Amino acid sequence: MKTALLAGAAWGALSGVAMAQDAASPGQATDPQASELGEIIVTARRREEALQDVPVAVTAVSGEALEQRGAVDITELARTVPSLTLNSARGSNSTLISFIRGVGQQDPLWGFDPGVGLYIDDVYVARPQAAVLDVFDVERIEVLRGPQGTLYGRNTIGGAIKYVTRRIGDEPEIELQGAYGSYDQFDAIASISGPINDNFGVSAAVARYLRDGYGENLNTGTEHYNKDVTAARVSFEWTPSDDLFFRLAGDWVQDSSNARHGHREFAPILENEYDTLAGAGDKNEVETRGLSLTGEWTVNDWLTLKSITAYRDGSTRGNIDFDNLAAPILDIPAQYDDDQFSQEFQALFEGDRWSGVAGVYYLDATASGAFDTVVGLFNLTTLTAGSVDTKSWSVFGDFTYDVTDALAVSVGGRFTHDEKTGTVFRQQYLGIRSPFFGNSAAIPLGAPRTDYTDTRDFEEFTPRVSVSYEISPDFTTYASWGRGFKSGGFDMRGDAVLYPDTVLGYDPETVETIELGLKGTLFDRLTFATALFDSSYEDQQITTQYPAGATVASVVDNVGSSSIRGWEFEGSLRVSQNLVVNGMLSYIDAQFDEFLAYIPTGPLNTTCPTQPGCFVDVSDLRDFQNTPEWTGAVSATWTHWFADGSEIAFTPSAAYRGDYQQFETPAPLLDQEAFWLYDASVVWTSASDRWTVGLHGKNLSDERYKTGGYNFPGAATGDSITAFYGAPRTFTARVGVKF
Repeated sequence: MKTALLAGAAWGALSGVAMAQDAASPGQATDPQASELGEIIVTARRREEALQDVPVAVTAVSGEALEQRGAVDITELARTVPSLTLNSARGSNSTLISFIRGVGQQDPLWGFDPGVGLYIDDVYVARPQAAVLDVFDVERIEVLRGPQGTLYGRNTIGGAIKYVTRRIGDEPEIELQGAYGSYDQFDAIASISGPINDNFGVSAAVARYLRDGYGENLNTGTEHYNKDVTAARVSFEWTPSDDLFFRLAGDWVQDSSNARHGHREFAPILENEYDTLAGAGDKNEVETRGLSLTGEWTVNDWLTLKSITAYRDGSTRGNIDFDNLAAPILDIPAQYDDDQFSQEFQALFEGDRWSGVAGVYYLDATASGAFDTVVGLFNLTTLTAGSVDTKSWSVFGDFTYDVTDALAVSVGGRFTHDEKTGTVFRQQYLGIRSPFFGNSAAIPLGAPRTDYTDTRDFEEFTPRVSVSYEISPDFTTYASWGRGFKSGGFDMRGDAVLYPDTVLGYDPETVETIELGLKGTLFDRLTFATALFDSSYEDQQITTQYPAGATVASVVDNVGSSSIRGWEFEGSLRVSQNLVVNGMLSYIDAQFDEFLAYIPTGPLNTTCPTQPGCFVDVSDLRDFQNTPEWTGAVSATWTHWFADGSEIAFTPSAAYRGDYQQFETPAPLLDQEAFWLYDASVVWTSASDRWTVGLHGKNLSDERYKTGGYNFPGAATGDSITAFYGAPRTFTARVGVKF
């Protein structure tokens, strides 16, 4: 209530300032270098609009800005974007874990859908493997916060991240970049782009990223937390007439970095957080490929038709050593495979007082995999294998009508139908590893613990309504209500002996959000966007894993509901011709209203000791994971122009993250206390913009902070409490040249 009252006062005060400014400054000159939200064009609503006019909480970061900061991959967006958490998944180098406003994907296992949608040039990426995208050949990245169920559909209940690559320009261009840094980091990026003739253009880019490990596997002598990634993109653009446009694009990523095993947080503890004693194996291989064809036909002044056809596939082969010791106490060899085909048709409308988009979407995807849970002390292995086939179709539309020159109303909705077929197999063997992972001598122990195939259908309508009002040419406020859903499914780890209802699968989850926002410019110097939001989160899908005798059990269920409220602010202030200050601040109050935890039979079960297990409301004992109450950042860019026209820009920055838990249940050895990250960059650019030279320092205070972990205490699992850490202090020198 206090937050709402303060926000109301702020809205009133800023509105008054806007009107006073509008009345007092006609004819004033505008600084041509000033940052203005209205000049930033985004496609958050699937059509080009000025950022200031979009009634959505969205942050747009240009590729140039990311390069100026020395960003290597998209996880660094979490240092500058409100309410955002982006990390590499525990035990992985390139699998993405993303949360927006407390909603996301805690489990990257095949078949478990993300809560934040990732898009590469309007193509939905269904799986998080190899989704830690490196920053090259990128025009901008848009982060949309809050449920985007109307225009982006299923699995965007937390928001969406749009990775927009560069289009081919009118002039040929060759760009080369090289970097060398701490831990023998070596990056090389080459791109070429340009027209072949008046109607046809080609672009291609390739990147190679190498780095020694931050630590070492003291058991095998190999590097730990190293990087060995190759990525490439190519596109062909054909414009046969002024009304037609086609783009064929392909991308490929191969990650051969060593497996990440984490660091033990329980004795024996190694001094260096990046060292390990793991014996499960250091081999790791991830590969993804994508191909898309986009076609646009401008039928007339008010109608454009668009088609997006895409195919993607990927594979992962790796090992995770949960115990981080040489012996196979708790080891997980694993493999994932996925493929997806999608087709989307859009009709974009533009009239004098109205605009909108309508369309249909189809997805046919398969995600499969297998892994062993090796418990060496019992000479026991549990093989888990299976797949999920998804067929999804939807119809959608979103339209805006300008009631007056200042008042606009938007109404949209989407109907989605999902059909999911899940196959789950779980079998125990006597021996270290199962036959699937190379031990042909392993002996099956009884019948499979889980062995079923089932199909379920899910349907949902996700509407959105918003009203925006232009207080003045420099100020726009909006109010919106939207709904999103994440599809239901089947627990790929489910053990039907320990939890018989696993064969029934789990239901979808939904989020409804009310949002009040304000965007504007003050005195031609300050551009900002701020928003208040209140979300109702229902039927949350929570994965709970726990030791069960000589194995690890899993339960995925719809545990209940929660309330998420918060406030976000981001802005840019031009202090002088030479100095620009940027900042963001966000607050999230996320509380479980109900959390029905499954308690299996055992010595800790005093609620229903005579039953196989039961559900108990433990909402008072649970908290949101990967969701700090406060996040913030501030940076300043000081630019000096030399007499020859060249310039040098110095950008120090600081980012703050409050306390957060790795899981819903507190884990004192793994949960992260609040911390700051300090970065700085110096970039020189020649007068012709041909040459750039930069020096970038990251995590200058050498903060050691946890980004993930595993929590399997107990003698049977070797007290496997392991954590994964963010990068230490690094320095990188970069040189770029354009031709």
